[in-house]
Amino acid sequence: MQTRKVIAHIVNWLDTYLKNSGLAGFCVGVSGGIDSAVTSTLCAQTGHPVMALNMPICQAPDQLSRASAHNAWLKNNYSGVTPVDLDLTPVFSSIQTHFPSDIQDGLTLANTRSRLRMLALYAFAGHHRLLVAGTGNKVEDFGVGFYTKYGDGGVDISPIADLMKSEVYALGRELKIAPAIITAPPTDGLWEDNRTDEGQIGAGYDELEWAMTYTDLTEEEKKTRVLDDRQKQVLALFHNLHAANRHKMDPIPVCDIPDHLRV
Repeated sequence: MQTRKVIAHIVNWLDTYLKNSGLAGFCVGVSGGIDSAVTSTLCAQTGHPVMALNMPICQAPDQLSRASAHNAWLKNNYSGVTPVDLDLTPVFSSIQTHFPSDIQDGLTLANTRSRLRMLALYAFAGHHRLLVAGTGNKVEDFGVGFYTKYGDGGVDISPIADLMKSEVYALGRELKIAPAIITAPPTDGLWEDNRTDEGQIGAGYDELEWAMTYTDLTEEEKKTRVLDDRQKQVLALFHNLHAANRHKMDPIPVCDIPDHLRV
């Protein structure tokens, strides 16, 4: 991959899209992970205003420190960046006290955290006339659907959604993202036990990239490949997750009313 040219291409795309939108800049949620670090830096490189929101909810200390350090680095290197620390823990705790106990399972609460952050991003974006820039990569957004519907999936634009995770890391190294972020195990930061993405999905991003690439091969090309047991397992996992999460990737179904019923 021609990393520098890809960076220039995305920055130009962001600049053009923003100017055509008539809005003032970008709003990005910064988590301390590689995807949000790269996305926020690409937005900052446009020279337009960027609000970088660090929105902890009972967050692990290492995630919080990486997010804060990245925001400080952004502010020091890009004049248009405004870091914002917004502790949403009290808000989330209040929601928990009002939710019935029978719906407070781990996944429901994890998705609620993500949707609460989306609400905050759009509150800031709406007030300051900004576009919410998504931080999902290609494997998450179009491979296994590893994101929250109307949470981190609720965005205006997706600058890195055509990049595999390995390509996001390549951009991160070129952009001089902090080593602590690049080496940190990927996590969505939505669980109090600090579980990793690989732990939740059952496969690493390198394996998922392989499965996504293999799926795009022609049937003739697949016949030339001999898969080992782990590859077969990962491929089955990929297909199952892709099918289960299609509802996130497809447009919202609309019930079309037949003309004869309108008469």
